[in-house]
Amino acid sequence: MNNEYSHILARAKECLTCEAAAVTALQERLDEHFLQAVELIRTCKGKIVVTGVGKSGHIGSKIAATLASTGTPAFFLNPLDAYHGDLGMLSADDLVLAISYSGATEELLRFLPLIQAKGIPIIGMSSNDESLLAQYAVVHLNISVSREADPLNLIPTASTTATLAMGDALACALVEANHFQPTDFAALHPGGDLGRKLLAKVEDVMFTENLPFLSPRMSMREAIEIVTKGTLGIGIVVENSKLLGIITDGDIRRATLRLGQTFFDTQVSEIMSVNPKVIRQSAKIVEAGEKMNHHSIHTLIVLDDQDCVVGVIDSFSCLPGTRFYH
Repeated sequence: MNNEYSHILARAKECLTCEAAAVTALQERLDEHFLQAVELIRTCKGKIVVTGVGKSGHIGSKIAATLASTGTPAFFLNPLDAYHGDLGMLSADDLVLAISYSGATEELLRFLPLIQAKGIPIIGMSSNDESLLAQYAVVHLNISVSREADPLNLIPTASTTATLAMGDALACALVEANHFQPTDFAALHPGGDLGRKLLAKVEDVMFTENLPFLSPRMSMREAIEIVTKGTLGIGIVVENSKLLGIITDGDIRRATLRLGQTFFDTQVSEIMSVNPKVIRQSAKIVEAGEKMNHHSIHTLIVLDDQDCVVGVIDSFSCLPGTRFYH
């Protein structure tokens, strides 16, 4: 690597170091003001309206999205749009989170008196506790950084990273304060893979066709043929649709060593593992994944409400592209 490229990489590493330091420094500012902000948001009866201009606006839009996705109704409002009719989106029950790194952004400051006139409290985020934004705010969160991450100390880099991190800290604190659960998150993300994982049921993804059913009186010679033709690597031992046990590859290997030449004529009932792990078809697939993880297995037998075998679920079918068992 020549010197030119090494200098480029060194600058990139300095950027990340600077931004990491900016985020770490915020920990010391998580004080009573932060807790007041969390409580104001938590008890807000309306919506959280996040506002800012330029880069602060872009960060504010993401903060609003994060709040909304974690159970706190929020949306982003550009101050410039508020001057042209969008002020009507605000109600007296709302709360405004106003972001300006300098605390002196003209377009934002002209918007704040309009908010106050509606009796809406303001949480401010800026780098200056004495800024005009801080004076308008009932609670002010300091997001100052020692310098920006770029070589010129001009481009919003470390400052926007710190602002975003403070917004994430608020969201995470609210998740804790509101006892927000994975199922709550899934309900707000029904279209995504995570929502599917948390909301879908075992019956939605289980295997039901050509299941490798075995009779307990069947010889192992017949059983191996059925297991081999299947794709699950197991045989399901049933009688009158009721589960008696399973035969796994491990059962077959151990029995072969133990029984020698008599193995193939041995009945399935003498080889099978009894009390296999099962799950109800109405259970959530995330429960199936957790159960497989807990027992370090790849497969569960699925039962209906009458304890009849109706399918099989494995670690691959729980969620496309994801294995629950590690």
